[in-house]
Amino acid sequence: MNSAPKDPQIRLNRVTPSYCRVVLDNPPLNLMGPEFVPQIRDLVTALENDDRVKVVVFESAVDDFFLNHSDFLANFEDLTSLPQGPTGLEAWPDVLVRLTRAPFVSIALIRGRATGNGSELALACDMSFASREKAILSQFEVGVGVVAGGGPMARLPRVMGRGRALEVLLSADDIRGADAEFLGYVNRALPDAELDDFVDALATRIASFDKWAIANTKRLVNEASLPPDVEIRAGWDACMASVKRPAAQESIKALLEQGLQQPGDAENRLGSSVGQLALKREH
Repeated sequence: MNSAPKDPQIRLNRVTPSYCRVVLDNPPLNLMGPEFVPQIRDLVTALENDDRVKVVVFESAVDDFFLNHSDFLANFEDLTSLPQGPTGLEAWPDVLVRLTRAPFVSIALIRGRATGNGSELALACDMSFASREKAILSQFEVGVGVVAGGGPMARLPRVMGRGRALEVLLSADDIRGADAEFLGYVNRALPDAELDDFVDALATRIASFDKWAIANTKRLVNEASLPPDVEIRAGWDACMASVKRPAAQESIKALLEQGLQQPGDAENRLGSSVGQLALKREH
Protein backbone atom coordinates (compact mmCIF):
# COMPACT_ATOMS: atom_id res chain seq x y z
CA MET A 1 0.00 0.00 0.00
CA ASN A 2 1.06 3.56 -0.64
CA SER A 3 1.95 5.07 2.74
CA ALA A 4 2.01 8.67 1.52
CA PRO A 5 -0.16 11.04 3.58
CA LYS A 6 -3.70 11.38 2.26
CA ASP A 7 -5.87 14.48 2.27
CA PRO A 8 -8.31 14.35 5.18
CA GLN A 9 -11.81 13.36 4.09
CA ILE A 10 -13.28 13.66 7.58
CA ARG A 11 -13.25 16.53 10.06
CA LEU A 12 -14.15 16.42 13.74
CA ASN A 13 -15.79 19.53 15.15
CA ARG A 14 -16.30 19.60 18.90
CA VAL A 15 -19.40 21.65 19.71
CA THR A 16 -18.98 21.02 23.45
CA PRO A 17 -16.84 18.51 25.35
CA SER A 18 -19.74 16.03 25.20
CA TYR A 19 -21.16 16.79 21.73
CA CYS A 20 -19.17 16.33 18.49
CA ARG A 21 -19.97 16.62 14.81
CA VAL A 22 -18.18 14.52 12.19
CA VAL A 23 -18.08 16.20 8.78
CA LEU A 24 -17.69 13.98 5.70
CA ASP A 25 -15.83 15.97 3.06
CA ASN A 26 -14.55 14.29 -0.10
CA PRO A 27 -15.82 16.45 -2.99
CA PRO A 28 -17.24 16.42 -5.52
CA LEU A 29 -19.24 13.20 -4.89
CA ASN A 30 -18.22 12.01 -1.39
CA LEU A 31 -17.17 8.63 -2.77
CA MET A 32 -15.86 6.14 -0.24
CA GLY A 33 -12.39 4.99 -1.17
CA PRO A 34 -9.63 3.11 0.68
CA GLU A 35 -8.35 6.36 2.23
CA PHE A 36 -11.70 7.01 3.92
CA VAL A 37 -11.81 3.77 5.90
CA PRO A 38 -8.60 4.24 7.97
CA GLN A 39 -9.59 7.84 8.62
CA ILE A 40 -13.03 6.96 9.99
CA ARG A 41 -11.54 3.99 11.86
CA ASP A 42 -9.07 6.27 13.65
CA LEU A 43 -11.80 8.77 14.41
CA VAL A 44 -14.15 6.13 15.88
CA THR A 45 -11.25 4.82 18.00
CA ALA A 46 -10.56 8.30 19.37
CA LEU A 47 -14.25 8.87 20.16
CA GLU A 48 -14.56 5.46 21.86
CA ASN A 49 -11.66 6.38 24.14
CA ASP A 50 -12.94 9.86 25.03
CA ASP A 51 -15.00 9.54 28.20
CA ARG A 52 -16.45 13.01 27.69
CA VAL A 53 -18.23 12.23 24.42
CA LYS A 54 -21.95 11.47 24.68
CA VAL A 55 -23.29 12.37 21.23
CA VAL A 56 -21.76 12.35 17.74
CA VAL A 57 -23.57 13.73 14.68
CA PHE A 58 -22.45 12.66 11.19
CA GLU A 59 -23.08 15.18 8.42
CA SER A 60 -21.70 16.16 5.02
CA ALA A 61 -19.91 19.23 3.71
CA VAL A 62 -20.53 18.15 0.09
CA ASP A 63 -23.68 19.45 -1.56
CA ASP A 64 -26.09 16.68 -2.61
CA PHE A 65 -24.04 13.83 -1.13
CA PHE A 66 -24.08 12.57 2.47
CA LEU A 67 -21.78 9.60 1.77
CA ASN A 68 -21.70 7.79 -1.53
CA HIS A 69 -20.89 4.33 -2.84
CA SER A 70 -17.39 2.88 -3.09
CA ASP A 71 -14.83 4.31 -5.48
CA PHE A 72 -14.75 1.70 -8.24
CA LEU A 73 -11.63 3.21 -9.79
CA ALA A 74 -9.57 2.83 -6.62
CA ASN A 75 -7.18 -0.06 -6.05
CA PHE A 76 -9.42 -2.78 -4.61
CA GLU A 77 -6.52 -4.33 -2.69
CA ASP A 78 -5.95 -1.08 -0.80
CA LEU A 79 -9.29 -1.77 0.90
CA THR A 80 -9.10 -5.54 1.26
CA SER A 81 -5.56 -5.41 2.65
CA LEU A 82 -6.52 -3.18 5.58
CA PRO A 83 -6.11 -5.09 8.86
CA GLN A 84 -9.11 -6.47 10.68
CA GLY A 85 -10.42 -4.36 13.53
CA PRO A 86 -10.92 -5.19 17.22
CA THR A 87 -14.18 -7.02 16.48
CA GLY A 88 -12.35 -9.46 14.21
CA LEU A 89 -14.31 -8.16 11.23
CA GLU A 90 -12.73 -6.57 8.16
CA ALA A 91 -12.00 -2.86 8.37
CA TRP A 92 -15.26 -1.32 7.04
CA PRO A 93 -17.78 -3.61 8.79
CA ASP A 94 -15.62 -3.39 11.93
CA VAL A 95 -16.00 0.39 11.99
CA LEU A 96 -19.76 0.11 11.56
CA VAL A 97 -20.20 -2.50 14.30
CA ARG A 98 -18.03 -0.52 16.71
CA LEU A 99 -20.01 2.62 16.00
CA THR A 100 -23.26 0.82 16.78
CA ARG A 101 -21.83 -0.53 20.04
CA ALA A 102 -19.99 2.63 21.09
CA PRO A 103 -20.90 4.11 24.50
CA PHE A 104 -21.99 7.35 22.84
CA VAL A 105 -25.05 8.11 20.72
CA SER A 106 -24.51 8.43 16.97
CA ILE A 107 -26.90 10.42 14.76
CA ALA A 108 -26.85 10.60 10.95
CA LEU A 109 -28.00 13.95 9.54
CA ILE A 110 -28.77 13.03 5.93
CA ARG A 111 -28.91 15.78 3.35
CA GLY A 112 -28.20 14.51 -0.15
CA ARG A 113 -27.42 10.99 -1.35
CA ALA A 114 -26.68 8.19 1.11
CA THR A 115 -25.96 5.38 -1.33
CA GLY A 116 -24.31 2.04 -0.61
CA ASN A 117 -21.70 2.87 2.02
CA GLY A 118 -23.62 6.00 2.99
CA SER A 119 -26.75 3.96 3.65
CA GLU A 120 -24.67 1.48 5.64
CA LEU A 121 -23.24 4.28 7.79
CA ALA A 122 -26.72 5.67 8.42
CA LEU A 123 -27.99 2.21 9.41
CA ALA A 124 -25.06 1.76 11.79
CA CYS A 125 -25.88 5.03 13.54
CA ASP A 126 -28.29 4.91 16.47
CA MET A 127 -30.66 7.39 14.85
CA SER A 128 -30.99 9.03 11.44
CA PHE A 129 -32.86 12.11 10.33
CA ALA A 130 -33.27 13.04 6.69
CA SER A 131 -34.08 16.11 4.64
CA ARG A 132 -37.54 15.57 3.19
CA GLU A 133 -36.59 17.45 0.02
CA LYS A 134 -32.91 16.59 -0.40
CA ALA A 135 -32.21 13.15 1.11
CA ILE A 136 -31.89 10.06 -1.11
CA LEU A 137 -31.10 6.65 0.36
CA SER A 138 -30.34 3.47 -1.54
CA GLN A 139 -28.63 0.12 -1.60
CA PHE A 140 -27.99 -0.08 -5.33
CA GLU A 141 -25.65 -3.07 -5.31
CA VAL A 142 -28.00 -5.79 -6.61
CA GLY A 143 -28.58 -3.63 -9.69
CA VAL A 144 -24.95 -4.11 -10.71
CA GLY A 145 -24.74 -7.76 -9.70
CA VAL A 146 -23.11 -7.17 -6.32
CA VAL A 147 -24.07 -8.05 -2.73
CA ALA A 148 -23.75 -5.14 -0.28
CA GLY A 149 -20.87 -5.50 2.17
CA GLY A 150 -21.58 -3.25 5.15
CA GLY A 151 -24.40 -5.14 6.80
CA PRO A 152 -27.70 -3.88 5.32
CA MET A 153 -29.06 -7.41 4.86
CA ALA A 154 -28.60 -7.95 8.59
CA ARG A 155 -29.79 -4.52 9.72
CA LEU A 156 -32.66 -3.58 7.41
CA PRO A 157 -35.02 -6.47 8.27
CA ARG A 158 -34.65 -5.59 11.95
CA VAL A 159 -35.66 -1.95 11.43
CA MET A 160 -38.36 -2.26 8.75
CA GLY A 161 -39.31 -5.92 8.42
CA ARG A 162 -38.40 -8.56 5.87
CA GLY A 163 -40.64 -7.49 3.00
CA ARG A 164 -39.66 -3.84 3.10
CA ALA A 165 -35.98 -4.75 3.48
CA LEU A 166 -36.20 -6.89 0.36
CA GLU A 167 -37.96 -4.02 -1.45
CA VAL A 168 -35.06 -1.69 -0.64
CA LEU A 169 -32.32 -4.20 -1.44
CA LEU A 170 -33.78 -5.88 -4.53
CA SER A 171 -35.26 -2.80 -6.20
CA ALA A 172 -31.81 -1.16 -5.97
CA ASP A 173 -33.68 2.11 -6.43
CA ASP A 174 -33.45 5.62 -4.98
CA ILE A 175 -35.66 6.27 -1.96
CA ARG A 176 -36.56 9.86 -1.16
CA GLY A 177 -36.75 11.23 2.36
CA ALA A 178 -40.51 10.94 2.88
CA ASP A 179 -40.59 7.34 1.62
CA ALA A 180 -37.55 6.49 3.75
CA GLU A 181 -39.48 7.66 6.81
CA PHE A 182 -42.55 5.64 5.79
CA LEU A 183 -40.45 2.48 5.36
CA GLY A 184 -38.64 2.96 8.67
CA TYR A 185 -35.33 3.50 6.87
CA VAL A 186 -34.82 6.69 8.92
CA ASN A 187 -36.31 7.97 12.19
CA ARG A 188 -37.91 11.00 10.57
CA ALA A 189 -37.84 13.03 7.38
CA LEU A 190 -38.03 16.72 8.19
CA PRO A 191 -38.40 19.82 6.03
CA ASP A 192 -34.91 20.76 4.97
CA ALA A 193 -35.14 24.18 6.61
CA GLU A 194 -35.87 22.52 9.97
CA LEU A 195 -33.42 19.60 9.83
CA ASP A 196 -30.31 21.23 11.29
CA ASP A 197 -32.09 22.87 14.22
CA PHE A 198 -33.96 19.67 15.06
CA VAL A 199 -30.83 17.49 15.09
CA ASP A 200 -28.82 20.08 17.02
CA ALA A 201 -31.55 20.43 19.65
CA LEU A 202 -31.84 16.65 20.06
CA ALA A 203 -28.07 16.16 20.25
CA THR A 204 -27.72 18.99 22.76
CA ARG A 205 -30.52 17.55 24.90
CA ILE A 206 -29.06 14.03 24.97
CA ALA A 207 -25.56 15.41 25.65
CA SER A 208 -26.92 17.09 28.79
CA PHE A 209 -27.84 13.72 30.34
CA ASP A 210 -25.69 11.34 32.37
CA LYS A 211 -23.32 9.26 30.21
CA TRP A 212 -23.64 6.11 32.34
CA ALA A 213 -27.40 6.11 31.85
CA ILE A 214 -27.03 6.81 28.10
CA ALA A 215 -24.44 4.07 27.55
CA ASN A 216 -26.27 1.40 29.54
CA THR A 217 -29.63 2.16 27.96
CA LYS A 218 -28.03 1.86 24.52
CA ARG A 219 -26.25 -1.37 25.56
CA LEU A 220 -29.52 -3.00 26.60
CA VAL A 221 -31.33 -1.88 23.44
CA ASN A 222 -28.42 -3.29 21.42
CA GLU A 223 -28.73 -6.65 23.17
CA ALA A 224 -32.39 -6.78 22.19
CA SER A 225 -32.06 -5.64 18.59
CA LEU A 226 -28.64 -5.96 16.92
CA PRO A 227 -27.64 -8.68 14.45
CA PRO A 228 -24.80 -10.98 15.52
CA ASP A 229 -21.40 -10.35 13.98
CA VAL A 230 -21.61 -13.60 12.02
CA GLU A 231 -24.37 -12.05 9.88
CA ILE A 232 -22.27 -8.95 9.20
CA ARG A 233 -19.28 -11.13 8.27
CA ALA A 234 -21.38 -13.23 5.88
CA GLY A 235 -22.50 -10.10 4.04
CA TRP A 236 -18.93 -8.84 3.69
CA ASP A 237 -17.69 -12.19 2.40
CA ALA A 238 -20.52 -12.32 -0.14
CA CYS A 239 -19.74 -8.76 -1.23
CA MET A 240 -16.05 -9.51 -1.79
CA ALA A 241 -16.89 -12.59 -3.84
CA SER A 242 -19.56 -10.78 -5.86
CA VAL A 243 -17.40 -7.83 -6.89
CA LYS A 244 -15.02 -10.16 -8.74
CA ARG A 245 -17.77 -11.77 -10.83
CA PRO A 246 -17.56 -10.94 -14.57
CA ALA A 247 -21.21 -9.87 -14.61
CA ALA A 248 -20.56 -7.32 -11.87
CA GLN A 249 -17.38 -6.06 -13.50
CA GLU A 250 -19.21 -5.59 -16.81
CA SER A 251 -22.06 -3.70 -15.14
CA ILE A 252 -19.74 -1.41 -13.21
CA LYS A 253 -17.72 -0.74 -16.36
CA ALA A 254 -20.88 0.12 -18.28
CA LEU A 255 -21.99 2.57 -15.60
CA LEU A 256 -18.56 4.20 -15.50
CA GLU A 257 -18.80 4.69 -19.26
CA GLN A 258 -22.18 6.36 -18.75
CA GLY A 259 -20.69 8.85 -16.27
CA LEU A 260 -20.67 7.10 -12.89
CA GLN A 261 -18.23 8.78 -10.49
CA GLN A 262 -18.51 12.04 -12.40
CA PRO A 263 -20.85 14.92 -11.57
CA GLY A 264 -24.02 14.52 -13.60
CA ASP A 265 -27.07 12.38 -14.23
CA ALA A 266 -25.46 8.97 -13.73
CA GLU A 267 -24.76 9.85 -10.10
CA ASN A 268 -27.69 12.18 -9.48
CA ARG A 269 -30.18 9.60 -10.79
CA LEU A 270 -28.34 6.43 -9.87
CA GLY A 271 -31.47 4.36 -9.32
CA SER A 272 -32.67 5.21 -12.82
CA SER A 273 -29.20 4.56 -14.28
CA VAL A 274 -29.05 1.11 -12.70
CA GLY A 275 -32.56 0.27 -13.92
CA GLN A 276 -31.80 1.34 -17.48
CA LEU A 277 -28.61 -0.70 -17.45
CA ALA A 278 -30.54 -3.80 -16.39
CA LEU A 279 -33.12 -3.29 -19.16
CA LYS A 280 -30.37 -3.03 -21.76
CA ARG A 281 -28.89 -6.31 -20.55
CA GLU A 282 -32.28 -8.02 -20.89
CA HIS A 283 -32.60 -6.86 -24.50
